[in-house]
Amino acid sequence: MERNAKAGLAALLCFIWIPISALADDPYRFFDWNVTYGDIYPLGIKQQGILINGQFPGPDVFSVTNDNLIINVHNSLPEPFLISWNGVQQRRNSFEDGVYGTTCPIPPGKNFTYILQVKDQIGSFFYFPSLAFHRAAGGFGGIRILSRPLIPVPFDDPAGDFTVLIGDWYKANHTDLKAKLDFGKRLPFPDGILINGRGPNGHTITVDQGKTYRLRISNVGLEHSLNFRIDGHKLKLVEVEGTHTLQTTYTSIDVHQGQSVSVLVTADQPPKDYYIAVSTRFTTTVLTSTAVLHYSNSNQPVSGPPPSGPTIQIDWSLNQARSIRTNLTASGPRPNPQGSYHYGLINTTRTIRLASSAGLVNGKQRYAVNSVSFIPADTPLKIADYFNISGVFRIGSIADSPTGQGIYLDTSVMPADYRAFIEIVFENPESIVQTWHIDGYSFWVVGMDGGTWSAASRNEYNLRDAVSRCTTQVYPKSWTAIYVALDNKGMWNVRTEFWARQYLGQQFYLRVYSPVQSIRDEFPIPKNALLCGRAAGRRTRPL
Repeated sequence: MERNAKAGLAALLCFIWIPISALADDPYRFFDWNVTYGDIYPLGIKQQGILINGQFPGPDVFSVTNDNLIINVHNSLPEPFLISWNGVQQRRNSFEDGVYGTTCPIPPGKNFTYILQVKDQIGSFFYFPSLAFHRAAGGFGGIRILSRPLIPVPFDDPAGDFTVLIGDWYKANHTDLKAKLDFGKRLPFPDGILINGRGPNGHTITVDQGKTYRLRISNVGLEHSLNFRIDGHKLKLVEVEGTHTLQTTYTSIDVHQGQSVSVLVTADQPPKDYYIAVSTRFTTTVLTSTAVLHYSNSNQPVSGPPPSGPTIQIDWSLNQARSIRTNLTASGPRPNPQGSYHYGLINTTRTIRLASSAGLVNGKQRYAVNSVSFIPADTPLKIADYFNISGVFRIGSIADSPTGQGIYLDTSVMPADYRAFIEIVFENPESIVQTWHIDGYSFWVVGMDGGTWSAASRNEYNLRDAVSRCTTQVYPKSWTAIYVALDNKGMWNVRTEFWARQYLGQQFYLRVYSPVQSIRDEFPIPKNALLCGRAAGRRTRPL
């Protein structure tokens, strides 16, 4: 819930450091969240779910470009807890990223106030719990960042704006799933798909005939790419993770793990109820779930089978992905066209190739990037870096390209120069679809194809209107290439969104570093930062 801005601001400023520039210009939104366990029944049986203010999924975060979000999180769970903000870039402020490499967990019975600014961002994102295997229990919700009133948006205001959280789901308790992973086993195939926390036909979206609505669809699941469609209706794609896109119309759209998209849907069909269908992609067993698009003047419920969608066709999905382009004439967070940044004319200074792999280490299942399977340190890496605590991690503990070695364990941190412009190639020699996310950044997806990447692959790159986003898929036995401007100093998590793989090591941290210590480049540690591990007992900064 939002609090009275004036009262909340006066209280918080006594204890929390907030940038002076933000104080002068940008609005504040205050939220107070209590995180608890509670009984949920998403697939018809009782489970232990993570609730935020009693809600599953959690409440939406509404904001406008450059808003300051003050989110006070009370941890009423019996174990440590963290929330991360998928796609919020945390400009100059990786301390607030909410993953264990940057932020100390909130102890049981304690609270922590996140101070986020959605600086120069628009679009559709989500938040989720990042510790343990909490994501399998809930605790997630939508984030929408609206454009400022005077910034033109390349479509008319919709009659309604809906968050649609989709994802695969297990009937087993998250603690049982975590125990299986800790024991070195793989997870079984999921039991179902949820749409806004509900099973088949458990959720309804009500629309008026003739009006157009925006659906912000996020795949918050654990493993699988999903296909989204509405019986008899077209989906006009308008935004992908903060980028206005060319307004291409589809009958269905793939949303891979961790991704978010916005579509416009016009209620232009005869008045009745229609199936919203979501199904797994690239799986032998196809899971399907449904919700209901209800016309307000309808007196006819859904009937018959839900609309079918693509199943294992990789070429279909690849071609759709290539068709998603940036709308170069649309304004982004600022009143200038998104295409004014000519990324294709900038020379890259470094190429990083990242290959995924799976295997056993000491008889237990592990997953790796460039042969390194990440193990958490005893102290968050960003905090250890700030206090110059030696021995927590080793810079350069992961190579820039595949090594061909067997999998081994390490706290992998890759160095990178602040303000460098680099190329990253995600290589997937495996037979599953992978999805990769980089915290702190949006990047241009310049190319993807099957086979092995080589320097000649650059001849096929899109250097004009590639979509800019924070999460990209890599198809089986394929590669995906991105360009990224490292303009956000900090310690940033690079991870698979296949959550069992992330938990068992398929991630690392990118340390974007400059020797210049300036508030212009990076904020100091927050005064209210929790300190743990080898940093326990130290002070942040004087109040």
